[in-house]
Amino acid sequence: MPANPMLDAVSVAGVGLRQYKRGTAPLPEQGVLVQAIIDACDDAGFDPAQIDGFVSYGDDKNEPVRLMPDLGTRELRFNAQMWGGGGGGIAGAFGIAASAIISGQATAVVVFRALVQDNSGRMSAAVMRHHLNDHIVGAGLVSPAQICALRAQRLYEHHKVPTSVAEELVRASYYHGSRNPHATAYGKPLDIGAYREGRLIADPFRLFDCSRENDGAGALLLVSTERARDLRKKPVRLLGVANGAHKGWGDLCENDLDYASAGFKPIAKRLWEQTGVTPADVDVVQLYENFSAQGVASLIDHGFCTYDNVAEVIRYENLIADGGKLPVNTAGGNFADGFVHGIGVAIEAVRCLRGESANPVADARICLMAGGPGAPTVSSALFASDDL
Repeated sequence: MPANPMLDAVSVAGVGLRQYKRGTAPLPEQGVLVQAIIDACDDAGFDPAQIDGFVSYGDDKNEPVRLMPDLGTRELRFNAQMWGGGGGGIAGAFGIAASAIISGQATAVVVFRALVQDNSGRMSAAVMRHHLNDHIVGAGLVSPAQICALRAQRLYEHHKVPTSVAEELVRASYYHGSRNPHATAYGKPLDIGAYREGRLIADPFRLFDCSRENDGAGALLLVSTERARDLRKKPVRLLGVANGAHKGWGDLCENDLDYASAGFKPIAKRLWEQTGVTPADVDVVQLYENFSAQGVASLIDHGFCTYDNVAEVIRYENLIADGGKLPVNTAGGNFADGFVHGIGVAIEAVRCLRGESANPVADARICLMAGGPGAPTVSSALFASDDL
């Protein structure tokens, strides 16, 4: 199978994730992040002092130079952040990190995201500042849920996508989260009655259709694939990354031509072209779901189904591990695992391909990770086990 010869040279060598109920982090945000980075290095058997690059996304406030004293960093050679305030940039951050390693600007780069309410405030407030301009606020749209609800209604009413598929996606996420000891929903399978009768957030979204942020931080250590093979865990290779937006996409007037889309159609097309992978080759998907309908739209945009056959593909039995043809969010995703601006879906992509997921997918070799749907710019990445 052909693969991007540049990005295939870079692998994830270690991962670390710290999660806490919102408002209960035991340390300030920077302290939680340092712990997650050290966890990622311990996972890889790597000296944190050798990290020489840092990349984040979503307006993370933890400037790398402030992390250096706690990590013992010997030299900072590269630091960057993916443009844009939403989770749409998460996969793009891996592209930046890989570019730094391939070009020789750095040798060991950490991709990270941290979010502790007492330091950074609520994510919804940050999204308002970043995305919602005066035109939108003047029309009474003052939250991400309202914006995404409008797009969801287009999906359901114009494209005739049945609302039941959103329930199927949420059910699968909670099934996985309830079986994941590290998830916020561990031991708490979704009560369908509670889901259907949950309080209305923004029509058609009820409570369980929405991701709910918690405190925490996540980190992934990237090095060359050659170097990763000498470390503690088997490498998970980065096959490809695509990010951006097509003409007419964005958040200026909420007047996009393809209003029900999650924004991924041109990005997915480039990702499949650059790697030679097709949706049929993907064994598992780690999907950023800010809201249920946007998760559905993301799967449609990536080519796993169409508006016409969406109900045949996005079915609970098809989405769960192990046994479903398209397992999605095997840790529980943003709904049921935890929401630290989506960094957990990247970490689960690695764990799943290593065979370390709490909900293993037998013989999984290729994983699609999709960033935050509906953001002004979005990104996706493909990861693969080293034996592909």
